[in-house]
Amino acid sequence: MATIYAVGVGPGDPELLTRKAERILRSADVILAPASNPAEASVALDIIREFIDEQRQQIIIHKFPMTSDRSLLVPAWQEGAELLAAHAEAGRSIAFITIGDPLFYSTFIYLLRLLREQWPHIPVEIIPGISSINAAASVAAVPLVEGDEKMVVIPATAGTAVIEAALATCETVVLLKVKPRYGAIVELLRKAGKEQQVTFVERVGSVRQKVLTDFEQIAQHTPDYLSLMIIK
Repeated sequence: MATIYAVGVGPGDPELLTRKAERILRSADVILAPASNPAEASVALDIIREFIDEQRQQIIIHKFPMTSDRSLLVPAWQEGAELLAAHAEAGRSIAFITIGDPLFYSTFIYLLRLLREQWPHIPVEIIPGISSINAAASVAAVPLVEGDEKMVVIPATAGTAVIEAALATCETVVLLKVKPRYGAIVELLRKAGKEQQVTFVERVGSVRQKVLTDFEQIAQHTPDYLSLMIIK
């Protein structure tokens, strides 16, 4: 029986992969890459192409719908877990790749639960990756926390009331998934007088990376899905 690996491939720059992640990716028999639409490129797969041999290794792109509808998500999670388990039980090492880190807002979290419940005998190893938060702070040279400061990470989909409360109690607020509520977030930050404390980062580590600190530019921008804000 082989091992199932969950490999965090970082936010976009292949040079940000760990040496261990590269070693696992080069040696795995099968690579399972998530995509919201199989007809489109997998972001995670694009990051690691230089480390894999598509002639020797089997590359599988599996669809995980970009939705909150569990009637669509649960079957996709189950199919993904079954794919991982089937290859491992057949003796093929398989690496599930995910942008960022496998245990930080990652689809792999749901697969891991299923694997533990249904295939507890299969070994699973998790290779951590650099999150978009750390990468964004680095490219923008924004210290996240120091001393006794507190930081909170909030998916913007949690709503403006949650964000407003965090702004009042924490020195650093990181907002993920800002696209769906971008206009409301911009207005909340303006109302809270945080215009000079916002850093917006999009597609960090990729050729499409964008860093904005001017609030009016931020307000007028149309964000990509892979965007975040750091409010100090």
